[in-house]
Amino acid sequence: MDDVIAGRNPVREALRAERPVNKILIVKDSHSGPLREIFALAREKSIPVQKAEKHILNKFAGEAVHQGVIALVAPKAYVAVEDLLESVQPGEDPFLILLDEISDPRNLGAILRTADAAGVHGVIIPRRRSAPLTPTVAKSSAGAIEYVPVARVANIAQTVDTLKEKGIWLIGADAAGQELFWDARLDGPLALVIGGEDKGLGRLVKERCDILVRLPMSGRVNSLNASVAAALLAFEVVRQRRKALNHEGVSRY
Repeated sequence: MDDVIAGRNPVREALRAERPVNKILIVKDSHSGPLREIFALAREKSIPVQKAEKHILNKFAGEAVHQGVIALVAPKAYVAVEDLLESVQPGEDPFLILLDEISDPRNLGAILRTADAAGVHGVIIPRRRSAPLTPTVAKSSAGAIEYVPVARVANIAQTVDTLKEKGIWLIGADAAGQELFWDARLDGPLALVIGGEDKGLGRLVKERCDILVRLPMSGRVNSLNASVAAALLAFEVVRQRRKALNHEGVSRY
């Protein structure tokens, strides 16, 4: 479960103090002035607001008095996409992972663990219809959440466009991809784009990818867990980058 801040004043001050809030829950049919102010602050900061029955808020708040509003708070602050790019050291190529509506927090945690192991500069997730950073994600990441920066954006498709403008190659994982992932060139500045567990990449995101790659599937189950797919692709990037560096007479791995 997320960390919870309950009550009008605590939630309002958390928003003003720029705490990393995943979502605001407000009791249905409530129109008081303080709650309207909280709603406006959340909208201003692009934080999702959800109307819910009182018993739902009671469940989250436990013994705390929620006064009709609670905030679900991330265990770690999000960063901006620009921060991810600025963390790339001179001489390195950017290596990012974009997640298009990964809803299972355990999958997100496992992907963060892979990202840490593979030297990924950061992970990008959408604000809506996606698992945010929660204690479950933190536990599933086995500590990697502390080392892998995560950017949370309003629109993944627009973020893809921004990255392409900065010279980053977008590699989408898709069952109908043109190439097997190990045949594609994955040794330059790039971002891997992994789709949701059920529907894969959204249409707008898929159309914006520079290339779609697929995993070879010989069994009767025609798909892999999103975190497994991310791990296979990430370490193929590591393999190809290492090979390219060795050809140049340099090794950084």
